[in-house]
Amino acid sequence: MKLQFLGTGSGMPSKQRNVSGLAVTLAKQTWLIDCGEATQHQMLHTKVKPRKVSAVWVTHLHGDHVFGLPGFLSTRSALDGSSPLTLYGPKGIKKWLELTMKVTGSYLGYDLTIVEYEDGDTFEQDGHLVIVKRLDHRFPSYGFRIEAPERPGALLVEKVKALGIPSGPIYRTIKQSDTFEFEGKTYASKEYVTDAVAGPVVAILGDTVPCPNAAILATGVDVLVHEATFMQAEAKLARQYGHSTTVEAATLAKTAQVGRLIVTHISARYQGRDEAFVDEVRTVFPDSHVATDFFEFTVGD
Repeated sequence: MKLQFLGTGSGMPSKQRNVSGLAVTLAKQTWLIDCGEATQHQMLHTKVKPRKVSAVWVTHLHGDHVFGLPGFLSTRSALDGSSPLTLYGPKGIKKWLELTMKVTGSYLGYDLTIVEYEDGDTFEQDGHLVIVKRLDHRFPSYGFRIEAPERPGALLVEKVKALGIPSGPIYRTIKQSDTFEFEGKTYASKEYVTDAVAGPVVAILGDTVPCPNAAILATGVDVLVHEATFMQAEAKLARQYGHSTTVEAATLAKTAQVGRLIVTHISARYQGRDEAFVDEVRTVFPDSHVATDFFEFTVGD
């Protein structure tokens, strides 16, 4: 699973940071998490292809998270994207998008399914389980926990060869089936394959102040993507606008025992103060990154 940050700023774009957009590349498809203004333009600087995106997950309906959506969907059609796309978002996204597309005369050459989720909903796409939880923002905002499927264990080749089985198609059968036969005898495949490997787990949170559901989504994940709009000195301002600080994001990462923290949604007021911003996060949770536009991180093998 690869995360590629297309926009890491908050509120409005700046010369250094575009507004929210994150591409998640899976084994067979690509998802977008939020689609702020000019997200499709950001894609031009990456290998992310609009027609390869199969799902868009919107954390909330503030403009810096959705104003790029009509343009992206239209461009995907113009670039001969014909495969279906599913859009997941909170209540209201269907009405807003359908009206926008109608008023602008936009046409999509593919099937678009719009799913309005609720707190506690779960979904499965490409074998990945997505858990949705409502967060605490001044506007309905949600977070996602994405659990990748287990990966098959490795074949114990020497043990298989000890049975007299030569390499060939039967090796695949052993890995994919509960039992296999050789020379009239049946064997349990689990005795010849290592245990399955748990897939990576990622939590991606929308705008929020610290809250219990954020902790539920984050507990034990390999990577937590958390907003840190303000530094700790502006904690009162963060609370006024329903956002988290660097220290709050890092504290959650520490208490939830995550593998890695990536903070994003950073106010333009910190332009030129990158070192201080990074230091404040890492002082609390050393295994942290402060995302910049086009920053990439691979989770798992």
